[in-house]
Amino acid sequence: MEGLFDYSLWGLFLASFLAATVVPFSSEALLTFLIINGTDAYVAVLVATAGNWLGGMSSFAIGYMGKWEWIEKYLRIKRETIEKWHDRLYKRGAVFAFLSWVPAVGDIFAVGLGLLRSSIMITAVAMLAGKFLRYVIWGWLTGLVF
Repeated sequence: MEGLFDYSLWGLFLASFLAATVVPFSSEALLTFLIINGTDAYVAVLVATAGNWLGGMSSFAIGYMGKWEWIEKYLRIKRETIEKWHDRLYKRGAVFAFLSWVPAVGDIFAVGLGLLRSSIMITAVAMLAGKFLRYVIWGWLTGLVF
């Protein structure tokens, strides 16, 4: 992760993208570092949101394509896990898209919504709102935003 600090907003975008997949990354640490070191907080929050949202939507797309081999190989999510969440995801898709930022289960939500062929527009908007709110709250809690 140290190398991402050198790339400023591009590094933040990449870290945020990877944090929305099964790669264990802390985009919040990089976001905090950049803001403390003079990057405009609002721009940094928007870049982190964009990267995290696109990462989540890529997980959704893999689920939407429905290739179990890809899901298990690249996302390391077992078929049984998705099937266990099926009914919950199907009934409350927008809520789970909004919560796709939650560590450990957010990736399962995004992939599962794709597998269920949830509305792309509703999923995208709800996911974007959740991920944006995540970084705004992080910034607010750390005292760096607002």
